[in-house]
Amino acid sequence: MSAADGPDRDDPPDTAHLALVCSTAGDGDSGVYAYGYDAESGTLSALATTPVEHPMYLAVHPQEDRVYVADRTDGGTVTAFAADRTDGSLDRRADRSSEGVGPCYVSVDPAGRYAFVANYGGGTAAMYPLDDAGDLGPACDVVHHEGSGPVADRQAEPHPHSAVPGPDGRYLYVPDLGTDEVAVYRIDADDDRLRPAEPAAVALPPGTGPRHLAFDDAGEYGYLVGELDSTVAALSRDAATGALEPVASASTLPETAGGAENSPADVHVHPAGWVYVSNRGHRSIAVFEATGGDLRPLDRAATGGANPRDFAVAPDGRHLLVENRDGHEVVTFAVGADGRLAERARCDVPKPTCLGFLARE
Repeated sequence: MSAADGPDRDDPPDTAHLALVCSTAGDGDSGVYAYGYDAESGTLSALATTPVEHPMYLAVHPQEDRVYVADRTDGGTVTAFAADRTDGSLDRRADRSSEGVGPCYVSVDPAGRYAFVANYGGGTAAMYPLDDAGDLGPACDVVHHEGSGPVADRQAEPHPHSAVPGPDGRYLYVPDLGTDEVAVYRIDADDDRLRPAEPAAVALPPGTGPRHLAFDDAGEYGYLVGELDSTVAALSRDAATGALEPVASASTLPETAGGAENSPADVHVHPAGWVYVSNRGHRSIAVFEATGGDLRPLDRAATGGANPRDFAVAPDGRHLLVENRDGHEVVTFAVGADGRLAERARCDVPKPTCLGFLARE
């Protein structure tokens, strides 16, 4: 194994899941940190750390024996690891070029056939075949985006910011911050290719800056973060064609925020249907009730730390865990019966950027 003991190792509680946290701390502290997750209290207990030079994002294979990490080492790399599901230590299996610069997102389709990477600085998204064990082959297709947007310092060129398989695994959705579009691709499993869908993209208002996208459990609606205009948009989804259509939009900020500087980052949909969005400048999680594509603001829960970049909903839906990147901590919130959040616990983690859950053996 390539992992060593994590900092401040604790006796692990009896938990059903592990939490894996990417850290970009540098100075020898960067890596993927594994923690035991206590579903009762929401607390994390340190287990192991696997060194990775600049891990930005991770994804877990549906069979949960493999973990994929988008790493900005050498311009851009995606790495497959075999996961020890007792302590979360990771064994490096393969490094592949991300086929672009600055990989910021990695995902796996629901059937575990392919992995996908978005390259923010390279204007590309790449597709990788996975074998029956979940091991990662070289890229089998790379798509290149073109275009720009009205915000000169952020939208001079394409910036794919995520690559999200649809709920049925037939289509891939690539929000592009630079072009104000979500590109839609049909996943051609016969030829291992990404084919433009019809229509090939959905356009958002100029200056939106599409970043992350999450679908509800039914796959009827997607919820899209606008990084540049602090919005979340609801989009209806045509399951047959993969097409998205904007049907509603809401600000991620309260009216009292005025012109405060902000850039929302991540979005997730709770199994009960609530939509959550992280606000980095406002240092909050915006909570929405989503009904038939309509978005009704419920709350903005303060994260109590700087730059809440990404977050994750626990597998049982009882907690939401937020990575305050510049606060160097992960904060656990209990999810109430009404979707509102209440802080439960904090765990020191150096510069966390992404968190995922892994079923424990």
